[in-house]
Amino acid sequence: MKVEELLRPFPIKEFHPFPRALMGPGAHEIIGPEALKLGFKRTLIMTSGLRGTDIVHKIAESMKYHGLEVVVYDKVESNPKDYNVMDAVGMYQENECDSFVSIGGGSSHDACKGARISVAHDGRSVNEFEGFNQSENPKNPPHIAVSTTAGTGSETSWAYVITDTTTDPDNPHKYVAFDDTSVTTLAIDDPVLYYDCPVDYTAQCGFDVLAHASEPYVSRLNFQPSLGNALYAIKLTSQHLRQAVWNGQDLGGREGMMYAQYIAAQAFNSGGLGIIHSISHAVSAFYDTHHGLNNAIALPRVWAFNMPTQYQRFADIAEAMGVDTHGMTAPQAADAALAAAIRLMRDVGIPERFVDVTTDSYSKNRLGQGPTRFYENAAVIKGDDTDVDRITNHVLGDACTPGNAKECTFETVRPVVEHCMSGDLDDLLG
Repeated sequence: MKVEELLRPFPIKEFHPFPRALMGPGAHEIIGPEALKLGFKRTLIMTSGLRGTDIVHKIAESMKYHGLEVVVYDKVESNPKDYNVMDAVGMYQENECDSFVSIGGGSSHDACKGARISVAHDGRSVNEFEGFNQSENPKNPPHIAVSTTAGTGSETSWAYVITDTTTDPDNPHKYVAFDDTSVTTLAIDDPVLYYDCPVDYTAQCGFDVLAHASEPYVSRLNFQPSLGNALYAIKLTSQHLRQAVWNGQDLGGREGMMYAQYIAAQAFNSGGLGIIHSISHAVSAFYDTHHGLNNAIALPRVWAFNMPTQYQRFADIAEAMGVDTHGMTAPQAADAALAAAIRLMRDVGIPERFVDVTTDSYSKNRLGQGPTRFYENAAVIKGDDTDVDRITNHVLGDACTPGNAKECTFETVRPVVEHCMSGDLDDLLG
């Protein structure tokens, strides 16, 4: 091996497990038999943000029809908080449950993953497991994850994200825990369950997919097996997101985004992420805004920041997004990818700056809120120097930052964060 290879920042590649999955229209209707095969008897369902859709009721009744006992914890909040996880752990233990089902998007799945880890460790605080493979007992209760959004990929990844509200109430910390034992036992992705997803939430989840796919494609981890899934997820998102947003009950659009989100998560599972996610985690921690919305606002700024290190990879992204790059240089094609992303963002109606976002201005936040003290104390995004500085500092401590295509310092990242706050997207276009 050449010396320069040994000195690369991430020379050892790691493959992570994936769960068995059932995908396609009607998949959620066989949850009862599948739960019985896995030995479920008394299940805790964890969910959030689905009030009024009847999805949770139908799945619970289907499980009861097959002789299963069901307990429901439906208070998981957006950007799941540590107290959501620990409340669910208490309910699980009190009712002597033996298994979990999560229904929803990333908040429900992530909170459930954290609860499983805590249950396997005698109810220890979920915050003790921040970081990489911090759990000691691999024997978690079995877990079926049923997705109702196309964005998270949490049902197939080895990561979960929790907001720690205990260490500093005035500066909550949103962290990522990577743990192979957190991988779900069975993933169910049924595009029919996505039909009721609101327009704006569908758009924001779609940009979560674009972030999940593009970050591993340019990541410094350079995990070769991830590249194909990453690029194909970008292609599927470019082809199907507009249809899924504006014609929500179109099976082709919903199914295309379902596959896109699933393979994008498998791309980042080993290929890593970058500071789109680091910025998103910071903004969620301080202002409780939706992860996909944050990713959408950060994505074009971070692409522009990273492009000089990976022009050819961004040129590949342009082709995947349907741009005819014939005759273009790699930098020109990379610029075209950025323009295509901004066009997609505008076509699906996503706010372009964080100062344009308020906590009650979009569907997910209205569905996934407390009410708890966390929301009562939630601050308003101002975009001033204090905002920019504390978000930048949070970004530099995030577990996703080391994988970013371009090395990050306070001086280089701060302008990116500042542009996310109040910058004009047209400034990024040549």
